[in-house]
Amino acid sequence: MKNRAVVALFVAALLSLPALAQQQPAASTSQDQSSQTATSSGSSATGKAPLQYESRQGFWGKVNPFARKKYVQRQTQPIRDRVNELDELTAANTKMIKDVDSRAQQGIQMASNKASEADQHAVDAGNKATTAQETATKANTRLTTVEGVVSNIDQYKSTNQTEIRFRPGQSVLSQNAKTALDQMAEPLKGQHGYIVEVQGFSSGKGQEAIGTSRKMADAVVRYLVENHEIPVYRIYVLGMGNAPVQTTTAEAGQKPKRMSGGRVEVSLMKNDLEQLASGSSAPAPAPAQ
Repeated sequence: MKNRAVVALFVAALLSLPALAQQQPAASTSQDQSSQTATSSGSSATGKAPLQYESRQGFWGKVNPFARKKYVQRQTQPIRDRVNELDELTAANTKMIKDVDSRAQQGIQMASNKASEADQHAVDAGNKATTAQETATKANTRLTTVEGVVSNIDQYKSTNQTEIRFRPGQSVLSQNAKTALDQMAEPLKGQHGYIVEVQGFSSGKGQEAIGTSRKMADAVVRYLVENHEIPVYRIYVLGMGNAPVQTTTAEAGQKPKRMSGGRVEVSLMKNDLEQLASGSSAPAPAPAQ
């Protein structure tokens, strides 16, 4: 009797297990449905619909303790697929970020090169402006010098004076006279802006003294032209005859003297044209690189 009762209880318990396993709280079912609805309304990172959980339940509910390997693989395959898709999407995003970063670095480098080139152009422009300013200053100084020379082109200053002595009644140059003329005329080769003033003086009276003084002065001019190639247009000759000798400052107030014999005064007169010519022959400044 007792054995029958035990067997009956065991059979009743076995029959009640499937019913208990299939019962679920209503709240849990509604919770799963609401979460599935919320998930389906959103969008995933891959752009595909989210995974749908199976609502159908078997004898053992959602978890089957006796599930086979193929069943587990079939259930987890969508998850693996989504994980692989996420890996591919991550790799694509990483590559895109690297490409964007590379382009940004190239743009920054290009902008830096352009800025350096602009700085170099600015430095070159500054150097050229400085050179132009220096050239303008030199040109202005040169123009001022030229204006001064032009305004005083006919102003000659005595720079050297030589006196040539002649014996009475003679107009032939002595060796000492030639040496003195050589010393005066030698530095004049290639120069500009000078004239030679030759004045002859002779003892005697009237036209005879003037003619004699002119002969002595002509002898000096002839020597300068023939031996030193001084242009005739640069020589001014005048026979002064027995004109009185000009007194110096120390002799001022005394009566002018009349010297005996003959003499010729040779005066070298210069203006500022030679200074201007020497300035223009200076080498021009080298252009800035």
